[in-house]
Amino acid sequence: MHKCLALRFFSPLILTDSGHRKLYQDHVRKKFSDLWSSRSIAGFYAYFRSEVRQEEREHLERVFAPRGTGKQPYTLVIHGMEGIGKTTFLMKVMLAWSETNVYQDRFLYVFYFCCRELKQLTETSLAELISRDWPSSPAPITEIMSQPERLLFIIDSFEQLQCELNEPESGLCSDWMKTQPVRVLLSSLLRRKMLPESSLLIGVASPPCPVELEDQLVCPELLPFPGFSESDRKLFFCCLFQDRSRAMEAFHFVRKNKQLFIMCEIPLLCWIVCTCVKQEMEKGKDLALTCRRVTSLFSSFVFNLFTPKGANCPNQQGQFLLKGLCSLAAEGMWTEVFEFSEQDLRRNGIVGSDIPALLDTKILVKCTKHSYMFIHMSIQEFCAAMFYLLKIDGVHPNPAVRFGETVLLTYLKTQRKARWISLGSFICGLLHENEQEKLDAFFGFQLSQEIKQQFHQGLKSLGEREDLQRQTDFLALFYCLFEMQDEAFARQAVNFLQEVNFCIHENSDLEVCAYCLKYCSGLRKLRFSVQKVFKEENGQCSMSSGSFIHWHHVCSVLTANEHLKEFKLMDSNLNESALMTLCNQLRHPSCRLQALELNAVSFSGESMVVFEVLFHNPDLKHLNLFSVNLSRGDVQMLCKALTYRMCNIEKLALGSCSLSLEDCEVFASVLSSSKKLKHLNLSCNYLDQGMRALCEALCHPDCVLEYLVLAYCYLSEHCWEYISKALMCSKTLHHLDLSVNTLKDEGLTILCEALKHPDCCLWSLCLVKCFFTAAGCQDLASVLTSNQNLKNLQLGYNDIGDVGMKVLCKALTHPNCRLEQLGLEGCELTSACCKDLSSVLTSSKTLRKLNLVMNAFDHSGVVVLCEALRHPDCVLKILVLNKYEFHEETQMFLMAEEERNPHLAIIDERSRDRIMGADTR
Repeated sequence: MHKCLALRFFSPLILTDSGHRKLYQDHVRKKFSDLWSSRSIAGFYAYFRSEVRQEEREHLERVFAPRGTGKQPYTLVIHGMEGIGKTTFLMKVMLAWSETNVYQDRFLYVFYFCCRELKQLTETSLAELISRDWPSSPAPITEIMSQPERLLFIIDSFEQLQCELNEPESGLCSDWMKTQPVRVLLSSLLRRKMLPESSLLIGVASPPCPVELEDQLVCPELLPFPGFSESDRKLFFCCLFQDRSRAMEAFHFVRKNKQLFIMCEIPLLCWIVCTCVKQEMEKGKDLALTCRRVTSLFSSFVFNLFTPKGANCPNQQGQFLLKGLCSLAAEGMWTEVFEFSEQDLRRNGIVGSDIPALLDTKILVKCTKHSYMFIHMSIQEFCAAMFYLLKIDGVHPNPAVRFGETVLLTYLKTQRKARWISLGSFICGLLHENEQEKLDAFFGFQLSQEIKQQFHQGLKSLGEREDLQRQTDFLALFYCLFEMQDEAFARQAVNFLQEVNFCIHENSDLEVCAYCLKYCSGLRKLRFSVQKVFKEENGQCSMSSGSFIHWHHVCSVLTANEHLKEFKLMDSNLNESALMTLCNQLRHPSCRLQALELNAVSFSGESMVVFEVLFHNPDLKHLNLFSVNLSRGDVQMLCKALTYRMCNIEKLALGSCSLSLEDCEVFASVLSSSKKLKHLNLSCNYLDQGMRALCEALCHPDCVLEYLVLAYCYLSEHCWEYISKALMCSKTLHHLDLSVNTLKDEGLTILCEALKHPDCCLWSLCLVKCFFTAAGCQDLASVLTSNQNLKNLQLGYNDIGDVGMKVLCKALTHPNCRLEQLGLEGCELTSACCKDLSSVLTSSKTLRKLNLVMNAFDHSGVVVLCEALRHPDCVLKILVLNKYEFHEETQMFLMAEEERNPHLAIIDERSRDRIMGADTR
């Protein structure tokens, strides 16, 4: 049984048996035994025996065992991919309880509700749901509900409801006898309004759940449902083949194919893979050709289902039925319908007399009395892909179904439809020459190649539009090209790409990326992450030789592509071998990178090799090591490299790198000697004790630093004197970011004295969330009227209020004020200060950008601001104000104002980061 489900629930309770309980258990045992038999696919459910073995019985008891803390979880959610075995597990729970093997001293009654059936109901009550499945009438509802702490409700396939449980608290109901909408009933049960003492066991597919579900539950315990381990997969092959030597031959073939082997983690897909390989072996086919890729395996599997035993080709009925299924599958993909009515089938050419034949093939299975679904979502995706090679007239009985390049561009979107997992790669896979031959042979005519030209046009559009590239899932694109295995098409498809971004989760992802990146000859920027690939087991690297080669090919892009200038590796864990491979490419003379970013990357083994790269790559100008945990030795090696004559690093970011006092002292020596380092970001480090050394270095006459970020550095009151001195001494420092430090009004006073000094050269200052109030605004105002160098001032998320704003506005209208950008987001402003702001807008000759989001302005305040924006002397170009924070009337008013003034952009909070980020980072 699945060990990761070893959970804790209740302390044992002594229950007295009853006639009602015995009657119900007999009914459950018969019902679920029959259900088990009806679900059986030859060789599949035989592997999952309905009888509970001793080890499984012990495991099921542990599922609801008490926890060590004494706290008892009442809600348990098991989640996993479709077909991974959640329903099988829940059926076993019901059978085990009905056979008195588990939970006898814990749960008096266990009830199973399938959401696929519940969604057919409009209204019901909990009592009615229980009565519907009770073996006799009437059900002893009062007796059942008398001990709610001894009830377990199993809710299977929760995702089938396709509705959110976001009923307001006032709309929930505690009455289990009351008839109400199903969503209200389930919300009341799951959110503990109804029977809060009872236990819940919920099965849900992920994605898209369980994130949305978790938000609605009370203290849920979420557990991922595991797939087949390697030993499970091997045992399954032996079970299906019976001949062990043939089973091992098949298993080893699949084991070598990364994509097929990963598929086999899901039991139902393991059955499909195993069945197909077995059939092809029995026919004497070459597995390397008929099952070479996921697409080829699915095509062999599906065509075998529709080819009569002993025949070489299908009959006309088989061809007709498969065409109808393909049309049905495509409709479901576009309409996001995965359970089909008989009317849906008829619309796609499948009549009632065809249904028994389809059920016999097992490609279609019965859900309810009058509804059907594909045996697995991936089969529906494959059939939908075939539809696009069979249909050349661009017509479908359902107008929601789209054609041409729209299919590809929809599939490649990062925010695509949740169930569009493999549709695009299946279409591309079917365009391979071998698959074309199989399709032509099955359907008896040469299929259209039009889809290939349409896909090429779609990829061309992708290359020409940056907005599409920003929405593109490049890993999905790479899988499409990998399935197609057409070198000329792949080269044409990705040659236009200048920037790609993807995440490698599996060895198969690594192989696919290695295949496609070698064709990306125009690449300028490369960003990716690597997770769960490079593992250390017992101190040894577990990476296979094949994966090592693929990783080498991915890294070789750094030297093979002369146009590549920026590389970002993020959220990754590299073992020693992987790190060495990467660094060998980074230090190679052919590497022309100018910017290198390692963001949240961890290394096992010697990490100083990263900094040795700086001795060998003179083109490198920018280095960002955000959230890389640096040792003392790492910092010393980095600083040594920064002072090396061949090192040309100008921008260095070391945010969240666990820097210490000693590290600050080492960096101080670099700042006072380096003639190249201009930008330094040390945010999110504990630098309170190290500020003295850093500020002394800033005062050194040889320091050339221009840009310094000290946000979130836990600076205390003694630091402000050091920083003030640095501001008065430095002749080069232009930008300082002190955001999210406890500056307060007292620290602000000290800082402002330095800012007013005639030797202060600062022109950009960020004080976001520095905990000062309106009392500090007088000091800021004196800076604005005396320091004509200051062009950018960010004051967001400080409690300035209308009183402080009045003081600032008076300074902003002063003729000596030269400010160009002002950030006031989240500063507790109201419409009462809009008149003061409007005077700034009509008086200032320099203010170009103003950020006012997250403040409490009403319509009247916005009207006052817009009147000022229309003034002929207003020079503002960008107003950051989220239109959608306001009522519809105000939204329309702002849109009209923006349309009236072509020189003004009113942007929302999300756009602000893009436009102002370069100045405020």
